[in-house]
Amino acid sequence: MRMDRIAQLAEVIDRHVGGTGICTTAMPHVSLIRADQPSVPTPAVYEASLCLIAQGSKRVSIGEQSVVYDAAHYLLVSVDLPLVGHVIEASPERPYLCCKIDLDPAMLADLMVAEGGPIARTDLPVLGVYPSDPDLIDAACRLVRLLDRPETIGALAPLIEREILYRLMIGPHGPMLRHVATAGSHLNQVSRAIAAIRRRFDAPIRIDEIAADAGMSPSSLHAHFKAITRMTPLEYQKQLRLQEARRLMLVSGATAGTAGFAVGYDSPSQFSREYRRLFGAPPRQDIERLHGAPAAAMAL
Repeated sequence: MRMDRIAQLAEVIDRHVGGTGICTTAMPHVSLIRADQPSVPTPAVYEASLCLIAQGSKRVSIGEQSVVYDAAHYLLVSVDLPLVGHVIEASPERPYLCCKIDLDPAMLADLMVAEGGPIARTDLPVLGVYPSDPDLIDAACRLVRLLDRPETIGALAPLIEREILYRLMIGPHGPMLRHVATAGSHLNQVSRAIAAIRRRFDAPIRIDEIAADAGMSPSSLHAHFKAITRMTPLEYQKQLRLQEARRLMLVSGATAGTAGFAVGYDSPSQFSREYRRLFGAPPRQDIERLHGAPAAAMAL
């Protein structure tokens, strides 16, 4: 029964995804992804999300932790995390097909209030892979199928998203999601700090301001931020800047100097040096390489 539902999900994703890479949809929280070949390891910030693979497989890493997920396992990311990911199984005959559903924090908090009950302590990681749940896959199929009838999205998409969040909350990762949604928890505070950094990533970072947004002291922010993301706030901001610069060069054709300045770098040499350290090649060489393999580059 589970494999039948996986096959249905693969069919509906394949029908609605346009070409290779990441395809946004009429539903703001839903993206569809297709790759026809394995991709190179690529750093990216993954939003708090559920990733359901219908075909193929992928590896993602943060620090020393590395996980593989496929049609038999889903990936759950509890907070926005800087990960390195790459598709490891895909071909034109059997492409990598994935549905990514971003977690709505307001809906999650509302569900938690409705459910009530104590918040259990947990040492679960903020990044986890779990065996696929047929009911979860079924809900994802119904959600993506709304694209067949766009007029139904406004009324039905929030209901199915709520069902998906509920199934996640009663699943193995539920205690972690409850902590993320609980005001005053360290996970909730770090999540707010991440949101503050992302809002103004191109401006000089001021730890006191970020800590105030998160409701933490600067020292507490630094300690808990690094424990969760494996980076300091400054390192996190740097990765955001470099990824946006890469996008500007790849999609908009910006020069390295223009892209670096747009994301907050004053020194072209510093931008080039830090870009090479993250992506493994200078800006121009990296972009030429990505243009030579667009499917591999964009299937993040």
